[in-house]
Amino acid sequence: MIEGITIYEILTVTTILFFIGVYGFLTRKNLISMLISVELILNASVVNFVVINKYLYPDMLQGVFFSIFIIAVAAAETALAVSIIINLYRQISSVEVKDTEVMKH
Repeated sequence: MIEGITIYEILTVTTILFFIGVYGFLTRKNLISMLISVELILNASVVNFVVINKYLYPDMLQGVFFSIFIIAVAAAETALAVSIIINLYRQISSVEVKDTEVMKH
């Protein structure tokens, strides 16, 4: 572990990041802001995987492999979401959630 920093402090920071992401996702009306909030949630979980793995099993790398997998899935999700948002913006010139009813048809 990092000298001078306990696991509780790291888990507290990642919990705060997670709930900031949840709050941002629930309160934002812009699709880009919501996407950033989802990324913040995923990054908080990645740090949790690495820290808990390093704390419980210092010689094994399963938490790191799960983290790399989560980062890859998050990158694919971001690329897909940004392409959908760009297509939506070209159609209706807005990225607000209330204007996304165009995609229903």
